[in-house]
Amino acid sequence: MKDFSIHALLLAAGYGKRLRPITNDIPKCLVKIGGSSLLELWIAKLIQSNVRSVLINTHYLSEKVNLFLNPRLLNKYKEIKIQISHEENLLGTAKTMINNKEFFRNKIGLLIHADNFYEGDLSNFLKAHFNRPKKCLLTMLTFKTDNPKSCGVVEIDSEGIVNKFYEKVENPPTNLANAAIYAFDNNFIDWIEEYTGSANDFSNDILPKLLGRIYTYKTSEFFADIGTPKMLEKANDFVNRKNINK
Repeated sequence: MKDFSIHALLLAAGYGKRLRPITNDIPKCLVKIGGSSLLELWIAKLIQSNVRSVLINTHYLSEKVNLFLNPRLLNKYKEIKIQISHEENLLGTAKTMINNKEFFRNKIGLLIHADNFYEGDLSNFLKAHFNRPKKCLLTMLTFKTDNPKSCGVVEIDSEGIVNKFYEKVENPPTNLANAAIYAFDNNFIDWIEEYTGSANDFSNDILPKLLGRIYTYKTSEFFADIGTPKMLEKANDFVNRKNINK
């Protein structure tokens, strides 16, 4: 690999249907936690992790994301190059990744669902990726969940490699959840380039093809999928308690 700089794709194009009515007038990536939008929280976190460039895909209420990413904010975060990839038609998480694969060429890549809130930084996760077993193309952040049937969950072997994956099944056999944060580099991009199957959703269409080749890093830091008003409230309560105890 010629360049060890880090590039990230923040997936921010979805409708946020489960979060309605909150998302009737605001895209989910601009929902606020502790006074800051999810999108701004992620941009700040990426800068802390020495990410040099971020690509944000947009679709639903994209004009509001464009307004949010105004010159004032771009100047505030001038340490990172911020680009937008607008999707006239919503592509799906896998197609978005595939269509932007050259953005990651000769880089360390991060694929992140911007509608998640993660308290931890990404440094230990990236270290885990750098030290993954050689056969693994992808590193996945995982966490223990109290509601495994609402998540994609994984079973892993003694090396921490995914051997089974279940996407939101009624009776999940494990509570080790996929945080939908992935690290990869050229070997994964090469695999994507050669992939000939139809792929729309990353979890349903890509991950099952990589069983035995996905390494995991389990975090103990607070993590929440901001998919429902209840989870949004839970994340805000966590941040408010943390601020009170400072």
